[in-house]
Amino acid sequence: MNFSPNQYTSFGLLFFFFRTFGLFGLSDFFIYISTMKTKIADLEFEPLIKAKAIEERIQAIGLQLSADYQHCVPVFVGVLNGSFLFIADLIKQIDIPCEITFTKLASYYGGTKSSLKIRDDIDFSMDIKGREVVIIEDIVDTGNTAHYLIDKLKPKEPASIKLCSLLLKPKALLKKIDELKYVGFEIENEFVVGYGLDYKEMGRNLKDIYKRVK
Repeated sequence: MNFSPNQYTSFGLLFFFFRTFGLFGLSDFFIYISTMKTKIADLEFEPLIKAKAIEERIQAIGLQLSADYQHCVPVFVGVLNGSFLFIADLIKQIDIPCEITFTKLASYYGGTKSSLKIRDDIDFSMDIKGREVVIIEDIVDTGNTAHYLIDKLKPKEPASIKLCSLLLKPKALLKKIDELKYVGFEIENEFVVGYGLDYKEMGRNLKDIYKRVK
């Protein structure tokens, strides 16, 4: 959560007041702070998924991937920029030999809705012919970007392509994605930031995931 110097002063006074009158202790104070809203650029956001829940879900996905691909050396393809924290934490939970590469795609361009127009900024040169490929995404909403990347990889003749996404908005999907096998959390069709996801390139550093306050 991003606080201004004035906010830090206010929190200090608030904590002193409540401690003085015995209303709550240190742990209660931080629980209270963690539920507060935060502002990024011109929009306000409130907590949706806490860092602890994200950590636990990633551990479970890592165990599943390790079991499913123990027979080979999979290639994990991280989709920048949004997936950089997810793939960094996920890969630490995978205990089998693997390779990692990245591509960079965009469809939001700083807004709160997908433009449905894909900007392909970074390609990768790795030969994936005959390889087991797992695409790592931060979020799947319309599914347009996922379909674009899957269609782009198929001519390279991988043995298989699967998609792993931290977040999924089922109600926003325009068409089914057969390759989507691993999902961290299903969420409502809301605009979210934090843990790699941004609004106007800000908010990626937040440990929790926040949803826009409407």
